[in-house]
Amino acid sequence: MQHPSSNTSSARNRIAFIQASWHKEIVDQCRISFTAEIVKLGFAESSIDFFELPGAFEIPLHAKLLAKTGKYAGIVAAGLVVDGGIYRHDFVAQAVITSLMNVQLETEVPVFSAVLTPHHFHSHGEHQQFFQEHFVVKGQEVARACADTVLKVARIEAGQGNVAVLNAA
Repeated sequence: MQHPSSNTSSARNRIAFIQASWHKEIVDQCRISFTAEIVKLGFAESSIDFFELPGAFEIPLHAKLLAKTGKYAGIVAAGLVVDGGIYRHDFVAQAVITSLMNVQLETEVPVFSAVLTPHHFHSHGEHQQFFQEHFVVKGQEVARACADTVLKVARIEAGQGNVAVLNAA
């Protein structure tokens, strides 16, 4: 897979990766894994801009501001919203995901979420290890989704939207 800027006239040729710093040691695994995977898919690591914010709640506004610059082909959000024994985590998670969807619909810049909300999370070693490993997988998955979508959007923007991308049997 080629980076879209190498085969289209799209002005957007960078990827933004935004991550929350709550549970940084866990969320970092997503960033590291995402970077390794997207490089394997043909994107230069130098084409990725990294942003760290205090928490997941701050991600949607930052994503929207970045999308509005016209500089990014895709924006990836990563965070861990945990149940700290209060109901607020449900509201935060719902607000973040809904807002990220709205950002991409309003700006026409693809936004990808690796913002996870585990049903039960405890800070002991077993959960720490499980979610660190899980974020490695999520980083790979979001990199593949990002690369594929960015390429397809670039084709549409270049007037090649009639190229078949799925063959129905």
